[in-house]
Amino acid sequence: MERVKTTIATSAVAMALLCAVGSNPASAQSLNERLSAKAQSGAGQDRLLVDAKEIIYNNDNNTIAAAGDVQMNYQGRTLQADRVTYDRNTGRVFAEGNARLTDSTGAVITGDRFELTDDFKNGFIDSLRVVQTTVENGQAVTTRFSSPRAERAEGETTTFARGTYTACEPCKDNPEKPPLWQVRAAKIIHNDSEQTIYYEDASLELFGLPIAYLPYFWTPDPTVKRKTGFLAPRYVYSSSLGIGGSVPFFWAIAPNYDLTLTPTILSRQGLLGEVEWRHRLDTGGYNIRAAGISQLDPDAFLDSPAGPGDREFRGSLESTGLFYINKNWKWGWDVALVSDKWFLQNYRIRSESLSSIYLKESISTLYLQGQGDRSFFDVRGYYFQGLSSSDWQKQQPIVAPVLDYNKRITPPVVGGEFSIDVNVTSLSREAAQFNEIPKQQTYLFGLYETCAIFQRGSCLVRGISGSTSRASIQASWRREFIDPVGQVWTPFAYLRADQFWIAPDFNGYQNYELSNFIGGEDDYLFRAMPAIGLEYRFPFVADLGTSGTQIIEPIAQIIARPNETRIGHLPNEDAQSLVFDDTSLFDWDKFSGYDRAEGGVRANVGIQYTVTGADGFYANALFGQSYQVAGRNSFRQPDLANVGLDSGLDSRASDYVGRFQIKPNANFSFVTRARFDQEDFGVNRFEAGFSANFAPYLPISGSLTYARYAAQPEIGFDQRREGILAAARWSVTPNWYVSGSVLLDLDRYLIARDLYAVQYATNPTTAVYNRTDTPYVSSMSLGLGYIDECTTFSVNYSVSPRNTAVTSGEKDRNHTVLLRLELRTLGEVTLNQNINGDAGQEGVAAQ
Repeated sequence: MERVKTTIATSAVAMALLCAVGSNPASAQSLNERLSAKAQSGAGQDRLLVDAKEIIYNNDNNTIAAAGDVQMNYQGRTLQADRVTYDRNTGRVFAEGNARLTDSTGAVITGDRFELTDDFKNGFIDSLRVVQTTVENGQAVTTRFSSPRAERAEGETTTFARGTYTACEPCKDNPEKPPLWQVRAAKIIHNDSEQTIYYEDASLELFGLPIAYLPYFWTPDPTVKRKTGFLAPRYVYSSSLGIGGSVPFFWAIAPNYDLTLTPTILSRQGLLGEVEWRHRLDTGGYNIRAAGISQLDPDAFLDSPAGPGDREFRGSLESTGLFYINKNWKWGWDVALVSDKWFLQNYRIRSESLSSIYLKESISTLYLQGQGDRSFFDVRGYYFQGLSSSDWQKQQPIVAPVLDYNKRITPPVVGGEFSIDVNVTSLSREAAQFNEIPKQQTYLFGLYETCAIFQRGSCLVRGISGSTSRASIQASWRREFIDPVGQVWTPFAYLRADQFWIAPDFNGYQNYELSNFIGGEDDYLFRAMPAIGLEYRFPFVADLGTSGTQIIEPIAQIIARPNETRIGHLPNEDAQSLVFDDTSLFDWDKFSGYDRAEGGVRANVGIQYTVTGADGFYANALFGQSYQVAGRNSFRQPDLANVGLDSGLDSRASDYVGRFQIKPNANFSFVTRARFDQEDFGVNRFEAGFSANFAPYLPISGSLTYARYAAQPEIGFDQRREGILAAARWSVTPNWYVSGSVLLDLDRYLIARDLYAVQYATNPTTAVYNRTDTPYVSSMSLGLGYIDECTTFSVNYSVSPRNTAVTSGEKDRNHTVLLRLELRTLGEVTLNQNINGDAGQEGVAAQ
């Protein structure tokens, strides 16, 4: 036998190495202090590069071996090992000792021994381990395959005999310990070109114990974001729907559009079909979702108007879209149409249009929006669909258009800031909406709130029937001056103009009662409100050295303007929410919308104290009051909704408002605000909130909020409202956590009503309040969860309010259990079950 060992490769050795991969000869050279040999040929990815401490040529066995930190690169693949031997007789490459193959996708394959063809595409691997890292939703996801022996074919298919697959990291202290979960199969086939993993005779193991068996299934590999196939199944059980289930099918038709089909078979109601189309374009994307069913047993639901029991076909059609015209402009829509207000809840249809599970309202909108450096434009239309039994769709407005425009500029001569605000709103509704004061719970058809006496002082008009349009424009200017003493003077002025067009409808339903509140003819009305004002601040700053600074700041503001006109003769649609507290004390106009315009001469005064210190310490306190100096007090003059009364602003000297906030560091904060009666200093409004994060000392975080509001009978709140909201999360371990929240109603009033009259009366019926002093759990949740790099598990029990006005008139509750299990890269299963049957669903008949 002749052995050649060289420290400087001869041309013959280099040629032999190149022949091993069928390439042209090239030279090799020594690399710095280590003995090495390199051979390379061809161009681009066809070039072979061999790096080793030594190369051994064996003429007797017709083999060439590279030993010592061997690294071979060819066509995007890298083979590393302690020793690599090429057998020229068979054309096979053998890699032994810390063998490692990295393919062009970045997947790392390790094994005890590799037997490959000379292009690394085919062969066998003993004790195979594959580690592949991909990015999913901005996070790195690492998957792992293992097998006692695997075969690699054509560089794209790897077959694992008796293989395992998992996305879990091995235990650092005991790598041989089974991971949290893994799939074990007689054969696992990973096809790179199809980007699919096939499992034959497979079982799912949890902590090494088999919990589920599947003879055959397949999943996309971790590099795939979208792939045609079946999704995780969904199970359904309820007394009104029966027992059922569905297996969604996802069809990736093209890289930029796909289709999801979800047939659900229900033992009591038949086949529910759902379909979703998604399409991504160059400038944006949209989707369309539809659901429908021809019910086999409509009697499972209450008859109209309390439920959909008289409907055989029920369904929904929804679509969302967003498109960018350029960097400043975009347009889009979010539209939902449903056959009835109960469909989405009864069949548990996912909907992006729902505003809240408490409000039970679906909002459809179409919009165009633009934004510049100092300007903003938005125009849109709204369609509101109430989803509660107490919502009458004819009272819901159709709002189109709503236009808002704002532009801010710096005037060249007077300086400061000049702003233009424009709003145009037009809406219409079929039936007027009334609320009774004091509330006696008078109902129309036993379902919809109305009034027994349609007169001012006994009835509020929340919305008029017919149509209302308003165009408003406000031009304002302000500039800040600081004198040599440090006093801050801010003069300001604005001019507001509103044009109304009112066309009330007095026909049908109770619309004729509107004549007791507004005129009976179409009317064009104009309103203007000019104003000038001055704000004064004098901050006294004290340096506390390394402890920080403190500022005491008296604040005074005076605004002069004429009296507000046409109070009570114009509808109020967008200014019905009025909260007077520290946040609105120095507002130029304290109304929340354009339908009202504050008038008269008003002064606002207050004093503010602020401390900033080391380690993020911050404290702030504010106390102040507002005065109607001259003219008519806009908040004392009732409009159709009595906005302003019982607000704390409806007297010449307002209630006192105050705020105290302290934040010792980034982990703790406390804020409280209150409104005190200007006569006896009684608390008319009080809120307090505390949040804490005890990390790193304790793995606990939480928040506590308390609120108490005095009765406001003039605007429809006859009773005091008081409640506590608490929420907390405890990370028991780095992976396990417990969370919970509770909302306590501390002032609960029940309504005594006649059940028969409520369900079947065609005329208004009345009821009275009965008070219970027992705190009532309005809603709560309790959750247990586990999160790690490969698994997300959570189980949540929740109690949420439901409106059962058609029966007892009180707010009852839903009890729901939500279980979610996600095995990263493998799939997700969700189970949402109402544990009190269908008692929590409106429109469902008693079973």
